[in-house]
Amino acid sequence: MTFEIIIAIIALIVGIVILTLSSDKAVEYTVKIASGWGVSPLMIGLVLVSIGTDLPEIVNSIVSSLLGHGNINVGDSLGSAFTQISLVLGLIPFLARGFKVKRKDVVVIGACEVLALMFAVSIAEKGYISRINALFLVVSWVILMLITRSLMTRKVKEKEQVETSNGERHRYHFVVAGLGFTGVAIGAFIVIESVITLSTAFNVSEYIISFFVVAIGTSLPELVVDTMAVRKKQYKLAIGDIIGSCIVDAGLSIGIGPLFFPIEVDGVLASTTGLYAIFASSVIISLLALREKVDRKIGALFIALYLFSYATLNVI
Repeated sequence: MTFEIIIAIIALIVGIVILTLSSDKAVEYTVKIASGWGVSPLMIGLVLVSIGTDLPEIVNSIVSSLLGHGNINVGDSLGSAFTQISLVLGLIPFLARGFKVKRKDVVVIGACEVLALMFAVSIAEKGYISRINALFLVVSWVILMLITRSLMTRKVKEKEQVETSNGERHRYHFVVAGLGFTGVAIGAFIVIESVITLSTAFNVSEYIISFFVVAIGTSLPELVVDTMAVRKKQYKLAIGDIIGSCIVDAGLSIGIGPLFFPIEVDGVLASTTGLYAIFASSVIISLLALREKVDRKIGALFIALYLFSYATLNVI
């Protein structure tokens, strides 16, 4: 390895760590600010917490689109959606415990997740995401969130214990939230620059690195949050977060960047990996609806589905 490659790898790791830690603080203190303003717990959960763990992907989308690297945006967003529904969900019963899910919840939210992926892939495979297409993706996320609203109500109550704050604490929350969002932006820039360097050094597509490597890093918030939720026996929260985050990734995350800065993307890569993500998601949602539980046996199958995605590299 050359010195440049070593530095790029270290920068990628550091950038992902900054993204993860900063997004956690940004969400935590933004929720406290919203509660201080009297915003309802329902809206805090649906608008802030639901997209909170996806801040790394969202900021990556904006920064990479601004810099003209659409493959990083789409690769990370689609890769994160796929990683969360397969690898993250599969690891939870090994890191925490098995848990039960409700068939109705899984079918409705899961159908929205598959539909969101289909929208994203059908647009990305054309090789160009215009402002109109980006607007469609963002609006589709809003519509899908409204559809799942009734199922997310209980999750919102469990996710954050909303508390009031006095004026001094309110100012402190503003400062920490601002630093958190600044950290997310800095982390995203570091990740993108390191991906560009590694892509050039190894002659590997930015899309591939983003889909298979960066997506794991930007999915860490979901893994941490949902593992802790299962340990606390907040099972509906966990399954809602995982599937809900996938909807955010496939709609809001991919669309928010091109909404301001239209991008070009490798349509073949997006189509191949995206179709596999749709297939894997359909299998996982169907199994969850049939078995109504997540245990180590089905978790191992989900992990296997994730690992099998590397076979798509032979097709590309």
